[in-house]
This record gives sequence, C-alpha cells and structure tokens, in this order.
Amino acid sequence: MQREDAQRVQPKPRYLGCVVRQVANISLGILVAWLSVPVVINLLSSKQVMNTSFNPLRIVNTYGAFGSITKERTEVILQGTANPNASAPDAVWEDYEFKCKPGDPWRRPCLISPYHYRLDWLMWFAAFQTYEQNEWIIHLTGKLLADDAEALSLLALNPFEGRAPPRWIRGEHYRYKFSLPGGQHAAQGKWWIRKRIGPYFPPLGLEDLKEYFKTREWPLPEPPSRHTLK
Repeated sequence: MQREDAQRVQPKPRYLGCVVRQVANISLGILVAWLSVPVVINLLSSKQVMNTSFNPLRIVNTYGAFGSITKERTEVILQGTANPNASAPDAVWEDYEFKCKPGDPWRRPCLISPYHYRLDWLMWFAAFQTYEQNEWIIHLTGKLLADDAEALSLLALNPFEGRAPPRWIRGEHYRYKFSLPGGQHAAQGKWWIRKRIGPYFPPLGLEDLKEYFKTREWPLPEPPSRHTLK
C-alpha cells in the first residue's frame, strides 16, 4: 500500500490556498499578541489581578491561586504532653513535626515536587482561620491522642514514639518568616524565625472529645491497651 501511494501523482497544493492559510495564521498570531499586552503588563505588576479576562472575547485571561507570595506565614503547631495536668507550669509540651510544612526552626525547607503533601497544605490553610472553621483538625487531634497508626504515618515525627500517647494535645499559633542570610538566627543554623501569636485551640484529651465526636457522628478513636505499651 505504501508503494502504491508513492507511485501515485500527488496533487500540487494550490498557491492561493497556501497564501490564505499563512495570512490567517499570521493575523491570528498578531491578534493574540495584541490582546496579550494587558495580560503581560498585569503579570509584571506588583498588584496582579488573578482569574480575570481582559477583553470581551475572553481569548486571553489570567489564572492562578496566588498573585503574590507573602514573606511571612502563620502556622498551627500541634503539641502534646504526658503531664496529667495540662495547665501545670512544669508541663513539658513536645511538637509534632509534619513532613513538609514549617515547624522546627532548624529544619531545612523541604522539596515538594513532584509530591503534594495534602495534610501539610490543609494545615497551612487552617492557620488562616479558626479551628471552629476547620473541624477536621480536632478529628486529627483525637487520632493522635489515640496513637492512631494511620494518622501518625502522615507525620514526620511523633515525639511520643515508643511511649504512651500524650494525655493532652493543644494547638499553638505561630508566625514564621525566613531568617536572613548572615544574620544572627542564620548563624545559629535556623532556617526560620518564629514568634508565638497565641493559642489556636486549648489542651484537649480523649475524654473531652467524646461529646464532640458523638455530635458529629465520628467514631471515637480507641487508645492502645496499656499492656501493649512499653
């Protein structure tokens, strides 16, 4: 079949058709370039407008979740304590570390691509709001109080590994920003400078969460049996 096709006389393209096609392609390119001028100006602006069309034809538009990136970010840090009294001044609170989001100021920022750490992403958005608007974070807290293996597998560090789970977990609100190269904090090995804003949610124990879970029809996590703990 290929030999037969090669032996056939192929019709020569019409000169007028080629010219019309080239003119149409060049005209369309010029039109798109002209319509893209305000889009490029917006892209280079310090006050970008996102998800906007710049002409009635809607041929060229801008799309994106963020027009700019802030130099500071707020984070929710989950902390647990084994102290029976959460309000005791000598209670030692230990941080849970996530796989990617900022936590320990000495930890280098992670490389996300090609992965997407969904829980870390949600924790970042939760820091913009309150825990009442993000009830799932209380659900996560209950899982951590019960030493749930699936929930802990989403974290980078469980400070109570090999021990009994914490009696209490609280959420603390911090503001993070990068340390300056050559500055005092960078000289100490810190990647981040953090400052406490205040409590995000108060200390919670499993007993405190029984009614909360019940009203939302969530199964209450069961803590591990004491005889299985070392």
